[in-house]
Amino acid sequence: MSAVDKVLDQYNSRVYKNRKEHMVDIGNNENDNQIAANVRTIPGIITQRGCCYAGCKGVVLGPIKDALQIVHGPIGCSFYAWGTRRHKGKKEEGVDNYLQYCFSTDMQEPDIVFGGEKKLKQSITEAMDLFHPSTIFICSTCPVGLIGDDIHAVAKWAENEYGIKCIAYSCEGYKGVSQSAGHHIANNQIMRYVIGEGDREVKNKFSVNLLGEYNIGGDGWETERILKRIGYEVVATFTGDSSMEDLKNAHRANLSLVQCHRSINYIAEMIEEKYGTPWMKVNFIGVKGTIGTLRKIAKFFQDEELIKRTEEVIADELGLIQDDMAYYKSKLKGKTAAIYVGGSRAHHYQFLLHDLGVNTVLAGYEFGHRDEYEGREVLPFVKPDADSKNIESITVEPDTEKYHLYLPKEELEKLKEEKVIDYYGGLVKDMPDGTFMIDDLNHFETEEFLKILKPDIFFSGIKDKFVAQKSGILSRQLHSYDYSGPYAGFRGAVNFARDVTMGIYTPAWSFVKAPWKTVPILTGTFGGE
Repeated sequence: MSAVDKVLDQYNSRVYKNRKEHMVDIGNNENDNQIAANVRTIPGIITQRGCCYAGCKGVVLGPIKDALQIVHGPIGCSFYAWGTRRHKGKKEEGVDNYLQYCFSTDMQEPDIVFGGEKKLKQSITEAMDLFHPSTIFICSTCPVGLIGDDIHAVAKWAENEYGIKCIAYSCEGYKGVSQSAGHHIANNQIMRYVIGEGDREVKNKFSVNLLGEYNIGGDGWETERILKRIGYEVVATFTGDSSMEDLKNAHRANLSLVQCHRSINYIAEMIEEKYGTPWMKVNFIGVKGTIGTLRKIAKFFQDEELIKRTEEVIADELGLIQDDMAYYKSKLKGKTAAIYVGGSRAHHYQFLLHDLGVNTVLAGYEFGHRDEYEGREVLPFVKPDADSKNIESITVEPDTEKYHLYLPKEELEKLKEEKVIDYYGGLVKDMPDGTFMIDDLNHFETEEFLKILKPDIFFSGIKDKFVAQKSGILSRQLHSYDYSGPYAGFRGAVNFARDVTMGIYTPAWSFVKAPWKTVPILTGTFGGE
């Protein structure tokens, strides 16, 4: 009996039938590794997913440092999205930085009963008096959608009243099936009201956008350092350490590099459709992953001097880390890992683990869609359900004034055929037979798979991290890197290897036993004694 069958066998028939479609024993299944994804979690199951608001405010919008972001809702929602992602931002001359602040309307019961628009206006007025921002975002949470507050009307009022840019995001937590819905909503509004408004001159023809890079633990800075060293100009990063001015000028880049496919692919596609800038799926996690990405970018620009410079930088960066990587590989070779996170991380980190001789036995996404698992070739066969239709999909038309192409259309078509641009192959193609691909892994399944597979380390988020550690298995967060990072690029690979080695060779959790395993829960005497 396979590990999947052992876990499924403990469910009742209804849950069994549902969850079976979300589990793939790679190379040992009847459905050609097809998986169900982006559908509702069964009520009652302890999922590790986040909500629509978490995806919108917590992931995509949160790192934009000079937009004052007001959460219209109860204070608990604001706390959830305040500083927990560790998206870092540098101080810049002339650019506001509100990352350290938490802004909330702190809705109370009377606001739910009588409406909260008046309180939202008061909050905007107070924010203007104290901080004088040029941009305000309004993010709504569940109660706002239920009572019908019109945050878009309030945003228009703020623009007329104060002469600022104010954008409302109807990202109530209950929308969609996971935080993926929030990504989509954020992408739509940024495309509508931000991208294309700038007119900053970009002189470097090797100009790129870095999409889906949220600068967790400084990842974006390390990636940008490498790109600049080769000779690229990073026009805008979506959205780690970004400013509104950066995002306004994103349409002026010649290529968009997509790191986290799920959270930002909507913008990547719309920028290409409207302004002509193609996108390329990249991976700056792992030594081989970073090298492959740098060579692929250089191939797009078709410049011999750039290709030569790319190889020089790769050789130099490798020379600085080879000894460290060899040492850590000697410590980690033969270990096994399980990865369950969001975005593309469950895919990317397998490359870095492979660099260190660690085999991945299980991987899955919290909020991935089928194309994250199986590749974009499945998109024509994905039928939108009611939950997907609940999230608006906007269409854009080419901008005749700002549309531009770095390469002739014939060259672009050739690169598309070679799958260099406008393509993502998905997770499954890089996972060997005998490993497991699980969508929406829940609390129960986490415990069961850890018992069966016994990985040396479990990479996860904060909610499931301690499930593993209580089982005596080391766990590291890949959503926010606990308190470490960066893990991207060449230097980041060494940081990651160091942290994993320290954890595995300090197995404190394996020595801890739950008190109920050694101490009686109840004590007493039999009657009559």
